[in-house]
Parts: sequence; C-alpha cells; structure tokens
Amino acid sequence: QVQLVESGGGLVQPGGSLRLSCAASGRFFSINAMGWYRQAPGKQRELVAAIHMIGVTDYATSVKGRFTISRDNAKNSVYLQMNSLKPEDTAVYYCNLATMGTNYWGQGTQVTVSS
Repeated sequence: QVQLVESGGGLVQPGGSLRLSCAASGRFFSINAMGWYRQAPGKQRELVAAIHMIGVTDYATSVKGRFTISRDNAKNSVYLQMNSLKPEDTAVYYCNLATMGTNYWGQGTQVTVSS
C-alpha cells in the first residue's frame, strides 16, 4: 500500500513563507513525477508545481518566482518552498505521486494566508 505523508501547512501572514514536505512509502513502480496540487473552497483542484524524475519542473503561472519545488530521490520525498505568500494561495495542498499508470494522493494539508 502506498502512503504519502504531508507536513508543513499552517497559518501565515501575507508575505510570509512555508515549506511543505511529502514522503512516499510503500511499494510502487518507477516514479514519473512528484508534485503538489491545491484546492480552494468552491474551486477545482489545480497543479501548483511538479518535478519529473529527469529534473524538469512545471509551475502554475500564479506561483512562478515565488514557489520552488525540489525532491530527494533517495527518500522518495518532494518539497515545496513557498515564499511571498498571498491570501489567494489559501487552499488545501495535496501531494501527488505519478507512476506508470497510477496516481497517488496525500491526505492534504491546509495552508491559510491571512493577516
């Protein structure tokens, strides 16, 4: 059984920073990519950032220049450094693990940006 355990969410003031972490455990085939999605109330889940195993990264336009995704292949872990946070970044953030033909999801961690 594959598990994705997320940590690092919380409440932060506008302009502040948070770092999300996600560790994957269990048995799975080769990883294609790991990433972060988010879902705000009343909105669809959207891609925030992804990092492919060859090192290529993708970012949502709204977070480019503010968020940085990184990974530790040896630990099957992915991280999201979020700087200059804005109220519109408020959402539940989900870790995603994409393997050959299967997507796995974490339970989500709440990020709230508010003064």
